[in-house]
Amino acid sequence: MVQERSVIVCADNSGVRRMVITHMYGSSGKKVAHLGDIVQCVVKEADPNGTVKDDELVKVVIVRTRKEYGRSDGSYIRFDDNAGVVIDSPVERTPRGTRVFGPIAREIKEKGFDKIASLALEVY
Repeated sequence: MVQERSVIVCADNSGVRRMVITHMYGSSGKKVAHLGDIVQCVVKEADPNGTVKDDELVKVVIVRTRKEYGRSDGSYIRFDDNAGVVIDSPVERTPRGTRVFGPIAREIKEKGFDKIASLALEVY
């Protein structure tokens, strides 16, 4: 669970290191985003040779959160950091990077981000 002004790290090789959430997509008045939700972020720190530059607005799907997420089978999952993957557009759901680092949640694949799930080495 992340909210506006939360700092998240990038889990792909698009060139972004740190991002700050500026907007939640979905219903009006939405306060928090969970695993698999799409948010708008501003890039605070980026690699100089990356495809994404500093202060650029990007669309990001949340793939890891520190707050535990309750699954329908009664189990909970949580990660060590808040992380997201930069995507081209919410309609296409394709990542900008070509690799995804670290584990991602199973909910990402269930919400239709099959390309991100296939690039990840670990899906929990």
